[in-house]
Amino acid sequence: MALEAIKYKKGKLEILDQTLLPAITRYVPVQGVEDGWKVINKMQVRGAPAIAIVGCLSLAVELARESYLDKSTVRREVEGKMNYLVSARPTAVNIKIAAEDLIKETNKYYKNDDISVDEMVQSILKFIEGMLEKDLNDNKCIGKFGADEILKNIPEDSLVRILTHCNAGSLATTGYGTALGVIRSLHNQRRLERAYCTETRPYNQGARLTAFELVHESIPGTLICDDMVAALMKSRTISAVVVGADRVAANGDTANKIGTYQIAILAKYHDVPFYVAAPMTSIDFDMSNGDSIPIEERPEREMTHLNDQRIAAAGIQCWNPAFDVTPAHLISGIITETGVFKPESLKDLVSSSN
Repeated sequence: MALEAIKYKKGKLEILDQTLLPAITRYVPVQGVEDGWKVINKMQVRGAPAIAIVGCLSLAVELARESYLDKSTVRREVEGKMNYLVSARPTAVNIKIAAEDLIKETNKYYKNDDISVDEMVQSILKFIEGMLEKDLNDNKCIGKFGADEILKNIPEDSLVRILTHCNAGSLATTGYGTALGVIRSLHNQRRLERAYCTETRPYNQGARLTAFELVHESIPGTLICDDMVAALMKSRTISAVVVGADRVAANGDTANKIGTYQIAILAKYHDVPFYVAAPMTSIDFDMSNGDSIPIEERPEREMTHLNDQRIAAAGIQCWNPAFDVTPAHLISGIITETGVFKPESLKDLVSSSN
């Protein structure tokens, strides 16, 4: 059974505090937008799809609790608070797209004179709650398309070895996962020999979270340090690399957890297919290339301390970007809920995304 990162019932939201994993499993109540912003910014919830959903659900908790006298107030609340939530983690595009979609939907209800203020609020809540089920279904489709893509050039009786970076599993989504969803699908088909996960310094999402998921679901997994990727690819046959994404530009350039770019370079050198697994909401068709993707910089303490113990020399300056951008020419394919696309073909999807 997959881990549950988000627990929601109308008017009540809890998230699994991922800063405490794997040692402690604790759910944190999110009682409104301020709480939503904090748990996203502090990375108690992370992963681009989960960030978008938790942000929207934090607003849903407020909408379900408050009473509104007129529709214009509801509209202002939705627009202002969703734009505020976007600022919590600026690199991930999913919450920006979710905000735009929700504001557009809210304006539609606002302009409809046949809808009362209460009906408007209930319609918004239904729209937000629908994101949970859609994300899970999208992840399962990503898993199937990704597994099929990887296996199409593999002999039927052969097992595959997959490398992943950071965490793009059920902890980063509403369930199943994107990159880890592909691994899970391969495992369910009994075609996975082993999944390798990097520790993903400095926040250790691979060591703390992906490894935790693999063990929890009895998927054969091996943890490696970030600086072991080249040695792994040289000494063992790796069938493919599959990673998630926080934002994909229109030309296929992809922002993901720091360290992804160098893994893509190593995969190219060792002739290992490199795939990005992400829902369509991770594709920013308004951004022509990856040079314009905003890169969040995290606090120095994430590098200098481990479990509150300083591991770096006092006084040293640090540079701690949370993400890097992998150029499209290093990416073999982008796995979405609608199929697998070459980076250069994303431009053909622009019309279908509008």
